[in-house]
Amino acid sequence: MTTTAPDPAAPLVFDTAELGRSSGTTMHVALEVPAPAGLGLPGYAVPESAPLDLDVHLTAVSEGVLADGDVEAVAEGECARCLAPVQDALRVQVQELYAYEGSVTEATTDADEVLRLSGDLLDLEPAVRDALVLAMPVTPLCRPDCPGLCADCGVPWDELPDDHVHETVDPRWAGLDKLRLADTDGESK
Repeated sequence: MTTTAPDPAAPLVFDTAELGRSSGTTMHVALEVPAPAGLGLPGYAVPESAPLDLDVHLTAVSEGVLADGDVEAVAEGECARCLAPVQDALRVQVQELYAYEGSVTEATTDADEVLRLSGDLLDLEPAVRDALVLAMPVTPLCRPDCPGLCADCGVPWDELPDDHVHETVDPRWAGLDKLRLADTDGESK
């Protein structure tokens, strides 16, 4: 497997050199970083460059570095029923092992089973992305009891009167309805 080295200047890439390889050594990361692009689902996502609040502990363990902590972000989109704007605060836990290059964990697991350090660089973006996207609703709603849109006119039900209806004629009877309307028009003239 060929992977590209993470960009050391990327906001979710951290240098773990100060941890060394001494199990139990911990580094605390508490900061606000801009969200990467594409952090979400179609129609509901954390906007690019929106703030991500990280509160993560990076701990050296025998096989790598354990990243454990919380990430907070605000996701925006539209209600799946009425198309009104939706905004939700998300708080997710991230817990991921990043294997050292050449460790037993790296040698005994497939490439997609565990994340890996690139030298001393730890790229937290895949773990943050997975945690946030999995916490997002597939069908975001402005409220749980949102009635949606009227199927005939497309206006949100919340904006329509309680007695709102659309009279529809069965297409099999449409010809007779035209005769009835023509007869009614003839009588009124």
